[in-house]
Amino acid sequence: MSERIIPFAKSDKLVKARLPRSEIQMLAKLVEGLGHLGVVTTTDKVTGEVLFQATLDTWPDLRRAVEQMGLGVEFLEE
Repeated sequence: MSERIIPFAKSDKLVKARLPRSEIQMLAKLVEGLGHLGVVTTTDKVTGEVLFQATLDTWPDLRRAVEQMGLGVEFLEE
């Protein structure tokens, strides 16, 4: 059995994204409800930029969940 071992210091996944300013609060509440997958932080409320923080293992599930929310999230960097 081959397990993928990732050093703790390299396990973080940070992803920048943008969405309509009016949807930031809803995104934050919904992601908070999925707390075991990651967190979202507003980095620029004027332009609607946010930062997702997850792990390499939880990011695919968090991204899928965010895409299904229908809030118009545009991922800028991965």
